[in-house]
Amino acid sequence: MKFRFLLAIVSLFLSLATSADNRSNECAGCWLPAANSPTVEDSLGVNIHFIDPKPGEVKMIAEAGFRWIRTDFVWEATERDRGRYDFSAYDRLLQQLDDFQLHALFILDYGNPLYTSGKAVRTPEARAAFARWAVAAARHFAGRGVRWELFNEPNNKMFWPPAPNAGEYNALAQEVGRAFRAAVPHEQLIGPAIDSADLNFLRSCFKAGSDRWWSAISVHPYRQTNPETAANDYARLREMFDEGDAAAQPLDLISSEWGYSAAWSQMNEERQALMLTRQFLTNLANGISLSIWYDWRNDGPEIKDAEDNFGLVRHEYRGQSGSAYEPKPAYLAAKTLTTMLKGFRFQQRLNAGGPDDYVLAFVKQDERRLVAWTTSPTPHRIVIKNLSGQFALTTMSGSNGGQSIATKEALTIEISASPIYVVAAH
Repeated sequence: MKFRFLLAIVSLFLSLATSADNRSNECAGCWLPAANSPTVEDSLGVNIHFIDPKPGEVKMIAEAGFRWIRTDFVWEATERDRGRYDFSAYDRLLQQLDDFQLHALFILDYGNPLYTSGKAVRTPEARAAFARWAVAAARHFAGRGVRWELFNEPNNKMFWPPAPNAGEYNALAQEVGRAFRAAVPHEQLIGPAIDSADLNFLRSCFKAGSDRWWSAISVHPYRQTNPETAANDYARLREMFDEGDAAAQPLDLISSEWGYSAAWSQMNEERQALMLTRQFLTNLANGISLSIWYDWRNDGPEIKDAEDNFGLVRHEYRGQSGSAYEPKPAYLAAKTLTTMLKGFRFQQRLNAGGPDDYVLAFVKQDERRLVAWTTSPTPHRIVIKNLSGQFALTTMSGSNGGQSIATKEALTIEISASPIYVVAAH
């Protein structure tokens, strides 16, 4: 979860080499609705770094429209004596989440000095102990809608030192998968929570059969390029599912960690908000059933430190009066998206404008709403056909964008890099 700058640079070059933000280069399976997709708000969440939230903090997350949190479920912190487990801290967290109808994605992660010499889990004894602990945790919270993610970025040497080892990770996945299937078959286990560009590591998981134990595949599609380029990456991952032994495995994809730092080069807080909106929309329109933004609040106060500036709110706690934390533009953008599209599901990408223009349609029963933007650096007008009547426009931040009237069964609007919501006026 840390040192995102290096990972983003790697993803930048990989994306530039393999993806193009051009409709003519996109695969036939991109920008299509998924079967039985959840509603927009049920698809979105944030990464947190705490177990005991500050007063008002969980309420603020829920008010942004999120329905999921993702956080570490730390082995070392919950098994301090061999075979004795203490999940009381997570009991407290889950109670607060329940109060606001939030769900948890817990990451089963890292080593334990009782069994390992570091974060990696590489010996038979350590794997067996990890599996016993993981099953104990799943039993403890069974039936409460928790999803369990097997490790965090095992392809990153920071989390699997001294170097990633796909064989070791897959041995752990087999051990935990068999234990889950035998003891808690109705609890959802997912993995491997790696950078989506690392196709070799993913292939090793499929070849080893690790995915047979998972209900979904989780990836971290970090990049500093436009989020729309992830559509091609998702398509390549799904092509891998159709290869060899992976053909019978679930096609569900989860983006369990992805964000943009406001301190990155050519970024700022306004552009971070823009990227958040387009990232979530890209995922929703490409069959990603759960999208977790990294992360909830800034890790520190340094405005030029990339790691301190991934948050949707600022670092300093402001107390219980008003908002617990000061919202950044990205928080307002997230709240606008979940408000405008609450209860809606992605329907289709409309053929309007050019290859750099995006017009997405979302539906709820008989109502349809559009979101439009462009990756072109120049704002311009587009014509959306087969529309009549008057439409209200709402900006990415939730402000009034005016109204527009369709003429000759077509609506003409101006679009920019900042998404705009188009809603039929009643």
